[in-house]
Amino acid sequence: MDSPSTRSLELLALLQSGRRWTARDLAVRLRVSERTVRRDAMRLRDMGYDVSSRPGPGAVYALRPSMKIPPLLLGADEVSTIVTSLLVLEAWLPDDATAATARTKLEQVLPGRLRRRAAAVALSTQVLREAPASVDWELVGTIADAVAAGARLAFDYTDRQGRRSRRTVEPYRHLLRQQHWYLVAYDLDRDDWRLFRLDRIQVPATLPGPHGRHSFPWNSIHDWLASNFGANERRSADTSGRHP
Repeated sequence: MDSPSTRSLELLALLQSGRRWTARDLAVRLRVSERTVRRDAMRLRDMGYDVSSRPGPGAVYALRPSMKIPPLLLGADEVSTIVTSLLVLEAWLPDDATAATARTKLEQVLPGRLRRRAAAVALSTQVLREAPASVDWELVGTIADAVAAGARLAFDYTDRQGRRSRRTVEPYRHLLRQQHWYLVAYDLDRDDWRLFRLDRIQVPATLPGPHGRHSFPWNSIHDWLASNFGANERRSADTSGRHP
């Protein structure tokens, strides 16, 4: 097992089967000692799961049959982090109910103790920050899927002068910068890396691969932005080329 959390998740999956497991059987399946099984079962109880066991050398473990297993295993600090992040999005995007809906659904699947922690974090947190522009989460998902699949993306784009064009790009990352969401992508028609504002993208379409992809040539997006989108490096190369 990679970690106690990963091991506990597998223990939950075994108990969810409805079978009554001896400590020895669980130890064999999880490739750990029986002592570790007892410790992991106690950890699940501390998190609010009703794991029953018969004391003694022949201990048998079971999960209360009526209990629904949430599809995630989180600690209190992880819940605090997720809830705080969602609260930031709620404050930044007051007209978008997506973050608030996600937080409500998260609270519904948490065990009692963690649900109380989530409610406490929400009660005690106040986010004060200028809100960025709203974001189209469907477009974010389309970009994410294209990046993960190595696919190209085609879309209509309106630049700052109001000119419209059809662009075909290799999407790399989307980011929040100066209260606006952007896409960093390699523009195939311009043969260069470009930055596109998400709220100016329309009619996106994924172009499945396989396609060869350009590697992002800077150490980080921050370095690229600081170099004026690579223009400083190009000017430096042109200058050095004039002097043998």
